[in-house]
Amino acid sequence: MESYKEMENMTRETMENIMDDWFGKYPVLLDYLEAAGFYEQPAAKSHHGAEWGGLFKHSLQVTYELKKLTCDLGLTWQRAQSPEIVGMLHDVCKLDDYYMLPFGDNGGPGIEYNKEKLYPGHGEKSLIMLMGLINLTEEEIMCIRYHMGAFTDQKEWEYYTRAVKKYPNVLYTHTADMIASQIKGI
Repeated sequence: MESYKEMENMTRETMENIMDDWFGKYPVLLDYLEAAGFYEQPAAKSHHGAEWGGLFKHSLQVTYELKKLTCDLGLTWQRAQSPEIVGMLHDVCKLDDYYMLPFGDNGGPGIEYNKEKLYPGHGEKSLIMLMGLINLTEEEIMCIRYHMGAFTDQKEWEYYTRAVKKYPNVLYTHTADMIASQIKGI
């Protein structure tokens, strides 16, 4: 993939094939993502990805940005597929954060917060939801857990700092997420 636009223009079937290549060892993960609405869910209620399929689009953009940073900066990972794994799965936590309504204020689909979600948190919630679905390296765990960077609670900053020192790709994961969400608005 040379650009996000190429990924965006792919059909869902093509993307599922690519995901199957990445996560082919984990068919239970692919089944879970499908059943949980990974391709349809929004990424937010009123921020980046606040649309039908926004979570999938955001995840693709973060994957693209993380792969680009890896290539441009010569980053090394414990596993070659880590940029794809981390990029695609960092926001799995959002699978039960929202639900779509048939009509919103503007006549199109609306998005509401799910008041019945099962787990609190963000990065740690993604990891809880992924348990038993995919074996993650410690580096991938740290990248997903701390992908919010200093936007986490101040009480966690010392842990975030330690994670970045041990696994610098934690910082680059946060950077890729910020590029996708704040600069590109996806």
